[in-house]
Formats: sequence, structure tokens, C-alpha cells
Amino acid sequence: MPAAPKRFYVTTSIPYVNADPHLGFALEVVQADVLARHRRLRGDQVRLLSGTDDHAIKNVQAADRAGLPVAEFVAQRAGAFRRLGEQLNASYDDFLRTSVDPRHRAGAERLWRACAAAGDIDRRHYEGLYCVGCEQFYTHDELVDGVCPAHGTAPTLVSEENWFFRLSRYQKPLRELLASGRLRIEPEVRANEVRAFVERGLADFSISRSVERARGWGIPVPNDPTQVMYVWWDALGYYVTSLDYGKGPDAEAFRTWWAGDGRRVHVIGKDILRFHAVYWPAMLLSAGLPLPTDIYVHDFLTANGQKLSKTLGNVVDPVHLADQYGVDAVRWWLIAEVSKVGDTDFTLRRLVDAANRDLAGGLGNVAQRVLAMVHRFRGGVVPPAVSLAVGVAPSRVAVTPGPGVLSDRIGAALARLDAAASGLPHRIDAALEDFDLRRAARAITAFVAEINRCIERTAPWALAKAERGGDADAGLRLDQTLATLVAALRVLAREIEPFVPGLAAKLAHQSGSHQPDGALPRLEPLFRRVEIAECGGDGTGASEIFSKVRARA
Repeated sequence: MPAAPKRFYVTTSIPYVNADPHLGFALEVVQADVLARHRRLRGDQVRLLSGTDDHAIKNVQAADRAGLPVAEFVAQRAGAFRRLGEQLNASYDDFLRTSVDPRHRAGAERLWRACAAAGDIDRRHYEGLYCVGCEQFYTHDELVDGVCPAHGTAPTLVSEENWFFRLSRYQKPLRELLASGRLRIEPEVRANEVRAFVERGLADFSISRSVERARGWGIPVPNDPTQVMYVWWDALGYYVTSLDYGKGPDAEAFRTWWAGDGRRVHVIGKDILRFHAVYWPAMLLSAGLPLPTDIYVHDFLTANGQKLSKTLGNVVDPVHLADQYGVDAVRWWLIAEVSKVGDTDFTLRRLVDAANRDLAGGLGNVAQRVLAMVHRFRGGVVPPAVSLAVGVAPSRVAVTPGPGVLSDRIGAALARLDAAASGLPHRIDAALEDFDLRRAARAITAFVAEINRCIERTAPWALAKAERGGDADAGLRLDQTLATLVAALRVLAREIEPFVPGLAAKLAHQSGSHQPDGALPRLEPLFRRVEIAECGGDGTGASEIFSKVRARA
């Protein structure tokens, strides 16, 4: 019997909605979507979650600058983030807004009460340096020349009475958790950072803000009308509040996706690693709840070496990029060109070069070569011989031509392509398990190159010429070759679906994946070359793409 489907729950973090989305968050959306689509392709049960972090002081300040009521401003910006997922072809199963979704407040309150019942919440006076951009307190040692290392702004001295979470109680459990591998953090350099942070000692942290400072914008602290929940307590809870945790741990969605034996994967940026790998597991341990299984951490996208940031105002508009150059071109750059470790600088030239090299000149060109030969030599009907299997699970079907049908040269070339096709799913699986999307993309481009090599080694045009000269064996060899090449395209169409779903659908259609009679549709270009429009002198691109944040204008 086939193995039962595994459960795979994957989430993005939730962004502040103080301004429209930028390319840095688009990276996270695409990464999480690739993981979700890939596990669906392998037959798993998958849930992909995203949303918006509505309760932040910076959202209140942005609404003031825009001259709008906070709720109206947040609704407008949250809508832009929801649409971003649609525009990037993300396959969300759920999208939660923390200020309006009734699931969220109930769940956040339940989480608070569970930690309070464990004796981990108390009220005390606090004074510290607070960065509104990060929604985080900093010590003097954590500042760089007196300013926030992420935003370059001086933090504000805040003195007030708040509720605190007793994080210090969880240093030993967190140390053991990280050492055991029960919480896996990729890449390893980020896991090392977390271990070092825990080893230095953990301090209790404030989990509420005064109603006055928050302007009443937030979830009220249970039984304390003077305080609202700290935005990070509010936001971290969304991973379980979206699963109806507010109804209790026996809620069906919670039992299915969080309390079961499946994977629980957070995709986040490196700037919020501490919250997800230290604060969040401690909160869950306090509440007696299961922990995430994996935290996948991406580095920053930069422009001229500076992090893309709504606060800094150097954003790249992903919607305009997708409109101008196509969704698949944007997705491909975010997958194929962004490093697993280390920041990646964005320019339009790099995006266009990657699309033209890999999608137009690589994948599109090889598909055109193969399908044009089927149309030319076999009237647009794929010969019935099949040498490659296309299935949900990776499989190997060797090329086994009959005696005298294939020359050693052609048979060897087809066998190499067959082996490459059989190995492609395994290579992609391994790369994505390591959260290395660029390595997965390179496996795809390597397979495209192997198809091209097979074309050159088998020379179908020469076989067609020999067939026209009366060589019947050449006709049989041509049938086997074309059938194998088309089968390879169908494998390719299936395996690229998590990465460039629009292009994958076109390739599946063009290669007749759903045509049992082997008839191909009319041949059309799969991916057209793109050119930079309105490019600036430094190659970074048009002003519409590198734009100031609207709320800060």
C-alpha cells in the first residue's frame, strides 16, 4: 500500500502594514509557496498560511501621516498584502488579519491565559530603549553608534509599567531543544546564532504596552484594561490562532496541523530570528503546546548594499515588477539568484538576465527545439514509444530498445537523459529539504542542459533525413528519440510547477501532457525574452520600481 500522505504546515511571517509590500517580503511569499507547492506535488497534505500584522505602533504613526483613521489605513494596506499573494501566484490556503479575524483575538487571549496559569507572566516597571521600526527594546550594547542596527534611527527611551514574560525560566529547556534537533533551524549559521544568544543568558521581556502609548490599538490584555498585548506576542500567536486555538486545543484544525505528527515550518527573515527561535518556543513551552519543527531563515535583499525596507524608503515594488516583466520572471529571480546565506543585491539587469538566460534561452528554447521537431517530422503527434515515467513519486524506467533499433550512441544518450529525469525529483527534494532554493533551480537548469545535450547527441534531423532516404531503422530511432525528448519535457513541466507555475502550465500544455492521443497543440513561444524598460544609468531600473513608500511621501 502507498504511504499515507504526510502533513506539511508552512507559514510566512506577518508583515507590518505601515506601507505597501516590497520585494523583500515577496521573497518570503515565493519561498513559502515553493515549499507548499512542492510538498503537494509529492502527495502531502499541505496548508500555507500568510496574513498581516495589524497591531503595531508604526501602523498608528503611518496612519497619522496619511491622515486616516488607523482601522481604515490598516485595511487598505492589508488588502495590498493579500493581493500581493495573488499577483505572485501564491497558493495560500489561509490569510489572517490580526485586527479583524475573530479567530485571532480569541487565540491570543487563550495563549496569554495559558502562560499566566503556568506562572510565567507578571507585572513590573520597565525602562528601556525602544525602536518603533523593529517594535523591539534594545540594550546599549546592541545599538551601533547609538542607533538601531536595522533602521539607523535612534531608539526612544520608554519608561512604563508592563506585563512581562519570564523568558529566563526557559534557558535550559531552549538549550536542550536546540541541541536535540527537535527544532531545526536552516541555515546552520542562523542556528549557531540562536545557540549563542541563549548561552549568553535570557532576560524576561515585556509583553504589553500601555493603552496610552499604543493609542488603544491592539488586543486588550485579559483583565487589565490599561494595557494591550505587545505586538510580537500578538503576531507570533497567529501561527496557532489561525488554527482555531481560541476554541481550545481540541479544535479540529489545531489538532490536524499543530498537534499532530506533521511538519510545522516557519519561513522568516533573519531580522526576526530571535522572536521565532527563542521567544516563540518559550511561549509554547509555557503554554504546554507543541513546537514548530523547522525554521527556515532567509537573508536580506538589498539595493546598493542597503536592506530593502519600508522604513528606510528604498523599496522595490514587486507588483510593478510582475506587471512589467511577468510573474514567472520575478519568481525565478527570487528562487534562482537569491543566496541561501548572505544578502543579495537586486538590480533589474540581474532579473532580466536570469529570465532571458534560464527561462527564454534555456527552458523555452529547448522546448521549442523538441516540439518543433515533433511538428516537423511527425505532424505534431508524439510517437507512442515512451522511455520516461511521469508520476507523483520519483521513479526510474530504463530505456530498453529492441535489438537493432537504436545505435549504441543514440541508446546511450537516451539512457543518460532517462537517468537525469529519474534523478531530478530527488535532487530537488534534497535541495528544498536544506532550504536551498537556488540549488533546486540549478538542478532544473542542469536538466534543461541535459535535454539539449541529448538533442545534439541523437541528431533527430539526421535520423529524419535518413528515414526519407528509405532507412526504416532510422524512422524507429527517430520515434524513440522524439518520444523520449517529449517525455523529458513533461517531467520538466511537472518539476518546475512549484517554482514557475504559469510557465509549467504552458509547458505541460505545449508538450501534450494531458493529450492521450499524443497530438500536440499549435506551437507557440513558451517564454519571450524581456528587456529593461526605462532603465536608470546605474542599471538599477525605473523609478516606478525603485519607489519611495507611499505613506512616507
